[in-house]
Amino acid sequence: MANEFKEKTRLNGICPYFTMFPLDFPYSVLQRYAEPEEWVLDPFCGRGTTNYASRVLGLPSIGIDSSPVAVAISEAKLANTSPKAIVKVANRILDSVKTAEIPTGEFWELAYHKTVLSLLCRLRAGLNDDCRSNARKALRAIILGALHGPQNKTIDSYFSNQSQRTYAPKPKYAVKFWKEKNFEPKPVNVLEIIKQRAERYYLEETVKAKGRIIKGDSREQSTFSQIDQNITWVLTSPPYYGMRTYVPDQWLRMWFLGGKAEVDYSMNGQIDHPSPSLFAAQLNQVWRNVGVKCQPHAQLVVRFGGVNDRKADPQEIIMTSLRNSGWEVREIVSAGFASEGRRQAVHINQAIKAPKEEYDIWAVWQGT
Repeated sequence: MANEFKEKTRLNGICPYFTMFPLDFPYSVLQRYAEPEEWVLDPFCGRGTTNYASRVLGLPSIGIDSSPVAVAISEAKLANTSPKAIVKVANRILDSVKTAEIPTGEFWELAYHKTVLSLLCRLRAGLNDDCRSNARKALRAIILGALHGPQNKTIDSYFSNQSQRTYAPKPKYAVKFWKEKNFEPKPVNVLEIIKQRAERYYLEETVKAKGRIIKGDSREQSTFSQIDQNITWVLTSPPYYGMRTYVPDQWLRMWFLGGKAEVDYSMNGQIDHPSPSLFAAQLNQVWRNVGVKCQPHAQLVVRFGGVNDRKADPQEIIMTSLRNSGWEVREIVSAGFASEGRRQAVHINQAIKAPKEEYDIWAVWQGT
């Protein structure tokens, strides 16, 4: 049954993203408790897992994230389109965009075959000029998902030289690695990879999505002014305290979305991590902002944990953040340990020896 469910929900894997929670977390909550047409909100939507779970169950949803990469991936989870439309728009862009700015330097020479990089840059230019349609949003996420990853000897699956698929290679390390291993970028068929992925992710996606993704900072009240719906369910997993590498880890995808052709080490609108108390205070503001858009007795379910290089207690941080927020905590349930899935704590240290326990916190909106 688990494999059958995974096959039916392929779209959730359109672009690998290390800091994610499993689909069965929001899916199981909403399947068991949500009523038809109840609106779902994720104020830290990341790669749109909560939004996709809502789609599968026929529920309308809204996602918020400050990262352009997260927004692009999440929008694709709500795109109502087809493989044919996606391939058609890719060809249309290449027909209309004949030249585009191409980044230079040793990294780019080794990361992509020159013909591949040229096509990617033309697609980048076309999508950054116009990405309003569902087909274009789906195409953008497909390219982001194939932008870097492992090379296959028999099937072209990714555009890049040998790389990780979940986070972008850092230029200095990558160049050294490729040279030591004598790895060369392959002249892969860009349009064929797009076609294969479009068919994989959208061919059997028959449930029509309802909702939208907002690019914004959930700490700011103005972000929520864009929401007219009354929210019944809030399911989310905010950044864990100490997890600060979202932006540099996604620098290549940021480049494709119109960013600079170099690693960005700034926080770029992400929650600050100066101390556990200040971190909790920022989350508190998010919970207050969320509550304003919720109907009475709306439900909040938060998955939260910690990273091993920080001594702060994750449960204490999340409970502090919820005090005087308008949300009344009803239950705290163990969600297991980070090593059991591709969680945030694993991302910060893949060789975790004693992972911290994660928790699901259930709360009810009691504010006005």
